[in-house]
Amino acid sequence: MGLIRLAIGLLIVFQGLLGTFAYAQSFPAKTVRLIVPFPPGQATDIVARLLAERLNAVWNQSVIVDNRAGGGGVPGLLAGRDASPDGYTITLGTSGTLGINPGIYAKLAYDPQKDFAMVGGVFAVPLMFVAHPSFPYQTIKELVEGAKKSPGTINWAIPGTGTSQHLTGELFKFRAGVNLQGIPYKGSGPGMADLLGGQVTLMLDSLASALPHVKAGKIRAIAMTTAQRVPQLPEVPTVAEAGFAGFEGVGWGGLIVPMATPKDIVEKIGTDVRKILLDPAMQARIADRGAIADPRGPAEFTAFVREEIAKWGDIAKRANIKAD
Repeated sequence: MGLIRLAIGLLIVFQGLLGTFAYAQSFPAKTVRLIVPFPPGQATDIVARLLAERLNAVWNQSVIVDNRAGGGGVPGLLAGRDASPDGYTITLGTSGTLGINPGIYAKLAYDPQKDFAMVGGVFAVPLMFVAHPSFPYQTIKELVEGAKKSPGTINWAIPGTGTSQHLTGELFKFRAGVNLQGIPYKGSGPGMADLLGGQVTLMLDSLASALPHVKAGKIRAIAMTTAQRVPQLPEVPTVAEAGFAGFEGVGWGGLIVPMATPKDIVEKIGTDVRKILLDPAMQARIADRGAIADPRGPAEFTAFVREEIAKWGDIAKRANIKAD
């Protein structure tokens, strides 16, 4: 009887595995919802719509972008977490919602690592130090030397408290041992307006926001905070090149689904998205919008998010950055 029961048990397990495999093979069989926790027209939304357009063709099913703006991205993440774990609701998590929020909210309503399965990366948004033409320092090395000679005299625009730009700026201050005075703005737009007008002379902003003004000669690029130079501005060195080995701070976005989603579905979505992101035409479209395609898969993205949570949690604690 024991062997019979064992055989029946193994048969049930095998049938379950076959069922899951068949489900993954036929996925998707209906409309897929892609939640974006930001308003239409924002950088994350723009890339999400590029991806949705390509997935429409690959899957031969509609992929609808569902914008859930406000609340630091929390409402959007909650909507994604509470969706059915069947792959038909995917959320585009970001450096803010997945990497930074856990370190700046005392009581965050979701846990990125426990509530979600990581599907894979989608894009990275390079950040850069930019300056008004009147800013006296031409390089990061000169900026650091000037800040150390006259502590507290250099101001920098913070385009939103608790953003990737803010946390990366704080990371730079700790690594360089300098005291830059932050001037908080409600978003990149107001900060850039004051930088262009000379009311503030230094800013750490996204490549997407700053690039048109750099190209027009209205502001000057000092350094990228990416690990390597970017194709959009190959002549601009990185902070790491200025003597701060390993320095990196970027905005980013990747796909997540509810934790209980079958692994085969997670892998299928990740594989299909990866193929799209490896297409040179898609990479060019993303680059045109000031970002870089990030085709890392589920395992790599899971490890990356874990590292980002630890990294920015430490910086938020040291800089006493809180969202509530």
